[in-house]
Amino acid sequence: MTLGKASQQLDLLDPVSRFCAESLPANSIYAFLHEHRDRLFPDSLFTDLFAQVGRRSVPPSVVAAVMVLQRLEGLSDREAVDRFAFDIRWRYAAGVGGWDGASRAGFAHTVLVDMRERLRRSDRPDRIFEVALEAAGQAGLLGRRRVLDSTPLYDAVATMDTITLIRSAVRGLLTAAGRSLAGELRAALTSGDDYSSTGKPVVDWDDKNAREALIDSRARDGYALLAALDGRKDLPEPVLQAMRLLATVLGQDLETGDDGILRIARKVATDRVISTVDPQARHGHKTSHRGFDGYKGHLAVDPDSEIITATQVTAGNTGDAGPAADLITDLTDPPADTPGSTPAGDPAVYGDAAYGAGEVLERLHDARIDIKTKVQPRTRRPANTPRTSSPST
Repeated sequence: MTLGKASQQLDLLDPVSRFCAESLPANSIYAFLHEHRDRLFPDSLFTDLFAQVGRRSVPPSVVAAVMVLQRLEGLSDREAVDRFAFDIRWRYAAGVGGWDGASRAGFAHTVLVDMRERLRRSDRPDRIFEVALEAAGQAGLLGRRRVLDSTPLYDAVATMDTITLIRSAVRGLLTAAGRSLAGELRAALTSGDDYSSTGKPVVDWDDKNAREALIDSRARDGYALLAALDGRKDLPEPVLQAMRLLATVLGQDLETGDDGILRIARKVATDRVISTVDPQARHGHKTSHRGFDGYKGHLAVDPDSEIITATQVTAGNTGDAGPAADLITDLTDPPADTPGSTPAGDPAVYGDAAYGAGEVLERLHDARIDIKTKVQPRTRRPANTPRTSSPST
């Protein structure tokens, strides 16, 4: 798909544009985007996301304007494209005007999905956010105070027990290997399991010996696959990723007993993988009594304008203090001064006790930033220790 470009020849007699220009307040976001969209989000800003040949895309400048309005109004992809199709304010902001003539009537919601994926794979995935933040700074909306906080990002992934993790990882490796290599690998399996189903094998789960035999046999299958592939050159990246996941799953939950049987270890891995569907998801906790599975979203906010100035996503078991340094780089490592670019006032950082860790306080002190975070209370458990789950069958 090649880069589509928005038309620069606006119809001065277009009724939608004329009505919005006369009716919308000058400080409206729709009027702002209409006037500045081509400067903030020119189609050339997204050239690297598209190929040189192929069908033309929806102009990225139009999609970027829709994405900005979508976030401001908290809409789903389908709701956002409906607004673009039927709300004249959105059409005015995107610079497409009314429905007559050559104006684009609308586009599928998958265009937004595709644009996010193209941005995610690019060297500058946050370029729309960066442009919006720069515009806010130039408008004098950003001060030198920051509030830090985090929020759980719940994952829909189902937490897997040990036997399900092992079988799923083995099945994933066989799938990634392809037909010819998988046939060779299956010859190394000795448990009799073909790993075609996602359900657990049928055994007497009340029989301890039966459970241990099941775990031992599937774990040995996993180790046999890794041994068969060990030292091979030029393996495809999907196979290498599947091998790493299988090795992680086998290593985190199992230990070999004195009798040589592989059993579930009586320990909990610090960074335990909880699902092969989403290997980066982790058990996390917002409070000692509130747990979740997934990720954490960390952000810094200007308390006066309520503009988000920095964001970061980590695994759910990451403590809040870890990402704090990356959230306040605009205060600790400000860009070179240009006329009018440095906000007035002394810098300050606010946060709850999670940001009262020693490394955060030291960084703020060294940067001469006023510390407004709460000091962590004394506790029997080390601060920010992640909540983990015990492996089970």
